[in-house]
Amino acid sequence: MALDETSFYERLLQPQATGATTPSTRPPRPSAAVVPWRRNPSGETEVYWVRRSPTMRFMGGWYAFPGGGLSRSDAALAVSQTPSGTSDSTFSDADPNTPPEEIRRLGADLIPGLVTCALRELFEETGLLLTSEPIPTGAKLDSGREQLLAKEVSFAEFLAERQWTLSAAALEFAGRWLTPPLAPMRFDNRFFLLHWDLHQMQQPSLMGSELDFGEWIQPAHAIERWNRGEATIAPPILHILNVLAEDEPAVGLRRLRDTREANLGSMRRIELRPGIVLLPLLTPTLPPATHTHAYLVGQKRAVLIDPATPHADETQLLRLALAAARDQGLEIEAIWLTHHHLDHIGAADAMRRELGIPICAHPLSARHLARVGLTVDQELHDGEVFDLGDEQPFPVRVVHTPGHTQGHLCFFVEAHRSLIAGDLVSSLSTIVIDPPEGDMDAYLESLRRVRQLRPEILFPAHGPAVLDAVRKLEKLEHHRLAREEEVFQAWQAGQRDPLEMVKLIYRGVAEEIHPVAARQLRAHTERLLKLGRITVD
Repeated sequence: MALDETSFYERLLQPQATGATTPSTRPPRPSAAVVPWRRNPSGETEVYWVRRSPTMRFMGGWYAFPGGGLSRSDAALAVSQTPSGTSDSTFSDADPNTPPEEIRRLGADLIPGLVTCALRELFEETGLLLTSEPIPTGAKLDSGREQLLAKEVSFAEFLAERQWTLSAAALEFAGRWLTPPLAPMRFDNRFFLLHWDLHQMQQPSLMGSELDFGEWIQPAHAIERWNRGEATIAPPILHILNVLAEDEPAVGLRRLRDTREANLGSMRRIELRPGIVLLPLLTPTLPPATHTHAYLVGQKRAVLIDPATPHADETQLLRLALAAARDQGLEIEAIWLTHHHLDHIGAADAMRRELGIPICAHPLSARHLARVGLTVDQELHDGEVFDLGDEQPFPVRVVHTPGHTQGHLCFFVEAHRSLIAGDLVSSLSTIVIDPPEGDMDAYLESLRRVRQLRPEILFPAHGPAVLDAVRKLEKLEHHRLAREEEVFQAWQAGQRDPLEMVKLIYRGVAEEIHPVAARQLRAHTERLLKLGRITVD
């Protein structure tokens, strides 16, 4: 029997929903970062943070501390002494949502080469070099650093030429963090504090293309910039800034090393913009995604967007996170759904019953949800604005964005121009447009309409948040139009079968993806027919 065209995409999701086994993923990459801190002339604590260049593929435009991933050569380089505060124990107690098998694989805080990695990255990114031997006054490090960044010499060769040995004596262990399941690339990152006196001969300076900004800043001032939406930072950075804004470094070390303080129930609190908490949940979705993000949006009054998972263990994680949020004074008033697909609605009914709150969606989504036994209590309509603020207004606008589905919604947080994008965009792969429910013409118009809102950051349902949002939306539209031209050329050459078109247009794509790609090409074909650029023979 032929597949019902109205449910092709949904039927692809159904086999994924039969179990809760976590898909196999690559082990997280070991990494290290150093938090330089000092007393300014007034005696106040300052830290040195940097901004990754917007051109960087990974976390471009984000603020961080100097650091990076472990290199294969790091373990071969000797380091004298060991950072204070490290242990041979795992960090399982500090990261409760890490699977036990992953904890066993991750092992101890320090592994061969990890400290070298921290010291190498610190030097490459800031020019600060920690050695056992005193660095001679007036020593010129910039030329060697340039050679190192250009890969003309190795770090080992740079040190050997000067007969210097790295030293970790000044580093203090300040916590270990595992990247949440936002994307295939994950890091097992260790942080180290480094006191760096105001009067030291060496002072931080940037070199190379990876970073475009660095400064000494008081932690409280950095947090103010984050609150204003002027800086995007990951949870470990925000946690370190919060602790150092409240405590002296020596006092705050205990809080830094036990990262449970940064949890929301049994999940990490991932709050990349104030009032937007991201909750990644394992769902029956399509590769390369493994998770769908639920979002808790609001500052006093709040809504839960896309409680996605059908799996009991993941639903329990969500339940505990919401209980913790409510204990902190957040009043969760409603469940909002971006659309009706299975990988966005799994825990919606359970959360409605437990919290006693309504499920809200677009009327066109309500029709599909009724088909699977999920009743929508309230309708959401394009242009509606809800104030989810506390002392200050926090308006959130409903934006109807058909294309992926007819009833698809996005939610625009006007306070800091953030867009909860659902499946309008993905930072992992291409959004599937599957006719007749999916409509390429409507999808392109939705991209243009959202772009006119001038969002600054996109929060998709799958994958990491996207900075430079307008440029991303432009690229998505250009990509679709370029694909459309390929379909047009294939049609002009006499090609009519979408599966045969796939072989021409999606060269190199795995064969199991061909049926989905064929649906995309059909969506392009229907748009070309609508525009009158092609006609049926």
